[in-house]
Amino acid sequence: MKVFLTGASSGIGEALARFYAAQGATLGLLARREEQLRTLQGTLGVPVEIYPADVTDLKAVKAAAESFIAKHGVPDIVIGNAGVSHGTLTEFEDDVDVFRQIMDINVNGLVNTFHPFIAPMRGQRAGSLVGVASVAGFRGIPGASAYSASKAAAIRYCESLRVELRGTGVQVTTICPGYIATPMTEKNPYPMPFLIPADDFARRFGRAVAARKSLAVIPWQMAIVARLLTVLPNFLYDAAFAKAGRKPRKN
Repeated sequence: MKVFLTGASSGIGEALARFYAAQGATLGLLARREEQLRTLQGTLGVPVEIYPADVTDLKAVKAAAESFIAKHGVPDIVIGNAGVSHGTLTEFEDDVDVFRQIMDINVNGLVNTFHPFIAPMRGQRAGSLVGVASVAGFRGIPGASAYSASKAAAIRYCESLRVELRGTGVQVTTICPGYIATPMTEKNPYPMPFLIPADDFARRFGRAVAARKSLAVIPWQMAIVARLLTVLPNFLYDAAFAKAGRKPRKN
């Protein structure tokens, strides 16, 4: 098995790298932090190519993809996991730029990740493209408007891509994590129901991808919550979330 993964240096990405390494996969790991990538590479015990790059840089992502394919062949699985999360409030001018950054990484970064692999996967009529979105994409979360908007866009982008690639042999799977114990969530100053460890998430992620699911919410309890939120009338949703705890803004 060959797996190419972005956002691999910590959190969910690191857990996924360790999960697939335990399956004996050959890995291509892309992230901005080279030192963390090299440290992770030395602990996995399988062939690992590392690519210090930013997913918003299409040229760099394409170069990494081409390098991996030249050495190891077309990946069986490409995981677009790179993402950022900060609280945002539109009234603050500084947050306008933060909003742009979040959208660029969480949405355009996903497009950049998948783009170089689609033609090779179509050519061999096989492969899985896996986009990591979030349950935050099901409703607008107050204080996290950029993150919610980016993840809603990621969900719809993956859905569009899935239909575009129907019949080509290329599977598109959208994974929507709930609360996963990572450096990203440890800063959240509010209760996080159904919080699960990153390694547990990675195992469930692997099962969903292997089953070629089109959409999976992990853990399953959050799927129930997400479905309830999507059908909740606006006046009830607004009343329930108006005073909810909010993610800290970027310093």
